[in-house]
Amino acid sequence: MVAVAQSTFAVAAVVVLFGLLILLLATTLLRARRSSAVRATAGAGPVTGRPAVAPTPRTPRPKTVVSRRDFFRGSLLASLGVFAAQFGGATIAFLWPNLKGGFGSTITLTDSPASIIDQITSQRQPYYSGAGRFWLINYTGNGDKAGGIYDGLTAEVPGGRLMALYQKCAHLGCRVPFCPSSQWFECPCHGSKYNYAGEYQLGPAPNGLQRFPVAVEGGQVKVNTGAPTAGPPRGTDTIREPPQGPFCVA
Repeated sequence: MVAVAQSTFAVAAVVVLFGLLILLLATTLLRARRSSAVRATAGAGPVTGRPAVAPTPRTPRPKTVVSRRDFFRGSLLASLGVFAAQFGGATIAFLWPNLKGGFGSTITLTDSPASIIDQITSQRQPYYSGAGRFWLINYTGNGDKAGGIYDGLTAEVPGGRLMALYQKCAHLGCRVPFCPSSQWFECPCHGSKYNYAGEYQLGPAPNGLQRFPVAVEGGQVKVNTGAPTAGPPRGTDTIREPPQGPFCVA
């Protein structure tokens, strides 16, 4: 609800800024036209019944001197335009993940729950979503029981329970790949290691990997990447599974 309110406020702010810019621009153009009309009327002179005479050669018009008021008005419009463009671009960039349904929003996976579990089991590695920047594992521990550390973070599907792990290392944010030989997540940057459930085991990381809420609706797996939870603290080990082979990162 907060995310929606922030997005709505940002869009409204962009609309108001552009509206103000257009209003100021229209006012300036209207004043300029009125000034031109007044000058043209003043230069026409009164109409008389005298016969027409040959026009005299026109003398060059003196250069127009921009008044201080017009100069500051133009500067204000230019500054406001630049600010509105920058703010609008930044806002669109901030909202773009939500607009396109990517990271930061709820990701709906195209593979069925049964297919995801089958891939995890047959390939002996978690299911990866590049758009959502998360891994899906078949969680076999007891941390998702009522009152547990992962309560509400797993989804029951045929053949197992799905849990989504954020790919970002808890140490300095590097992308953490899965090591097929050790069956652990191993950070290539500074050697932090997490077991299959993303729980801290070794290295400088202060805690385990963050998780995203998972749900199954209408036969589709949905992961809310806009609501990451804190990673489990050091010492958490709900699956008690040692490395199954050599590490990929020394």
